[in-house]
Amino acid sequence: MNLANKLTFLRIALVPVFMLFIFTDHPMTRLLALLIFIGASLTDLYDGWLARRHNYITDLGKFMDPLADKLLVSAAFITFVELQELSIPAWMVIVIISREFIITGLRTLAAAKGRVLAASRAGKYKTTSQMTSIIIILIILALNALYKSGYINLKFENFDWYFTTRLICYWLMALTTLLTAISGISFISKYKSLFLEESQ
Repeated sequence: MNLANKLTFLRIALVPVFMLFIFTDHPMTRLLALLIFIGASLTDLYDGWLARRHNYITDLGKFMDPLADKLLVSAAFITFVELQELSIPAWMVIVIISREFIITGLRTLAAAKGRVLAASRAGKYKTTSQMTSIIIILIILALNALYKSGYINLKFENFDWYFTTRLICYWLMALTTLLTAISGISFISKYKSLFLEESQ
């Protein structure tokens, strides 16, 4: 197994550790969850670069690399729903994950016909918004743990720390969900001929 694939499997192995650290409400574990996510995201960029530079591109890598990305991102969003301190609606995460399933199915259908579906600009915006939202929410979770532990002391009049952070997370997720839905609709509309071919 080449180094690029090893890094991909490392990302998958880090998913349960990442989730455990998020659920553990302590400043250190929340900070570690943030670092794991950023580190895993960087390994994704690095293993892609390795695969292209050293011709490490394999069928296993083509299958596992996007799977590892989706597992990590899905794990983060699903975990956020479970945390009461965030109050993120489950329907937002369902929309995000459903889009990934649908597009993956469409790509699989295209591959069976010998076609490769290029990533769209809307898809790139979607990915950027998802990664940005996850990192900001992980920072907020770390700050929440610091606030509870007394390391952060904000005593402004009429200021509710938890209400403010929940509001930020909610609108971040709302924007991410909107961009994800738009990118999914745009992609399906662009390649709807694949569905029409199957229905004939």
